[in-house]
Amino acid sequence: MTLHAITVPKWGLAMEEGTLATWHVAEGASVAVGDQIADIETSKIANVVEAQVAGVLRRQCAADGDVKMVGALIAVVADAGESDADVDAFVAEYEARFASEDRQIDAAPKSETVDVAGRTIRFLHVPGGDAVPVVLIHGFGGDHLNWMFNQAALAEGRSVYALDLPGHGGSSKDVGPASLGFLADTVAAWLDTQNLAAVHVVGHSMGAGVALALAAAHPVRVRSLTALCGVGFGGALNPDYVNGFVAAQKRKDLKPVAELLFANADLATREMLDDLIAYKRIDGVEAALRQLIDNALSADAVTAVSALRTGLTMPVLAIYGAADQVVRTPGADARPADALVIANAGHMPHLEAADTVNAAILRFIAAQD
Repeated sequence: MTLHAITVPKWGLAMEEGTLATWHVAEGASVAVGDQIADIETSKIANVVEAQVAGVLRRQCAADGDVKMVGALIAVVADAGESDADVDAFVAEYEARFASEDRQIDAAPKSETVDVAGRTIRFLHVPGGDAVPVVLIHGFGGDHLNWMFNQAALAEGRSVYALDLPGHGGSSKDVGPASLGFLADTVAAWLDTQNLAAVHVVGHSMGAGVALALAAAHPVRVRSLTALCGVGFGGALNPDYVNGFVAAQKRKDLKPVAELLFANADLATREMLDDLIAYKRIDGVEAALRQLIDNALSADAVTAVSALRTGLTMPVLAIYGAADQVVRTPGADARPADALVIANAGHMPHLEAADTVNAAILRFIAAQD
C-alpha cells in the first residue's frame, strides 16, 4: 500500500484555511473508507474530514487549534507495516513541496442582484459549461451560502446558480402573500432574467416545496427535481425549530434551535450563530419569516404541495437525513422507493455529508441530460 495524504479540503468557494477542531481517530488506529477522521472549522461552519482510503492512521500532522491552509497535510494513512522512516520521509516531502508551491487562491465569484417584479433578488452564479444548468433553492431562514459545499462541486460542465428567496439573505424582505406558489413564481420570473429556459432544480427543506410548486406550474422548465429533507416529501416542519428560530434574539437562545439542524450539534458554530442573529436583525426579516410560517409552511400548505408530487412528469430524487429533527423522514413505505437516506446526517445533509450528496445529485442529473 502506498502512503496516503489526508489534507484540509476546500469546502466552499471562498475557503482558504480551516482550524483543526477535534481528532476522532488516534495515531495507530485503523480506519475504513468513510470513517470520520477529524472536525475542521471554517469561518462559516464546522465539518468532518472523512477517510477516502482504508488503512492505519500512522501520523497526525496537526494539533487541536492549528490553522491550516487548504491542501495542507493533517494526517497520513498507510499499512501498519510501513516503516516510521517511510512515513517521516513522506511527511517531509509533502510539506516541503507544499511550502514551495506558488498557490493561487482563485477569487470567489461575487453575488449579483437583479430586479424581479419590483423586488431585488440576490444570486450567485458559478459558470461551468453548456450542459443544462442547476438552480439551488435554500430553506427557511437560509440563503445561497447554505450551498457553499455544493455549488462548485456541481458545476461539472454546467452553470450552477444559487439564489436568495424573498425574505432571505440579500433579497427584498417583501414576501407578498408568502405562499409557496408566490415563491415559485418569483423563481420562474428570476429564471427569465437569466434566460434560463430549462434547469435542474435542487431544493432544500422549504426550498424543496418551492421547487415542487415550480415544477408543477412550469413542467417544461424543470428538467429534474432533487429534494433534500423537503417540505412536501416528509412531515411538516418542526414548530419548535421554525418558531424558535424567529423568536431567538440572542446567540444563547438560538444555539439550541440551530443545533436541531444537525446530527452533530457541534456543527452549529459561534460564527454561524452570529451570522444568523445579524440576518434576523435586518428590518423586515422577522415579519417576513412569520408570514412564511403562517402561509407557506402551514399544515394546509404542506398538504397541498405534497399532493402535487403525483402529477409531476420529470424525474425526482428525494434525499433525507436519517437524523433529521426538522422535517420528519418518512418510513420506507411512505417515501420514494429510490430515495437516498443518509446515515449520521440531520436536516442539512448537503453540509454534513456534502460529498455523498454531491455525488448523488451529479449522477442523477447526468442521467437526465
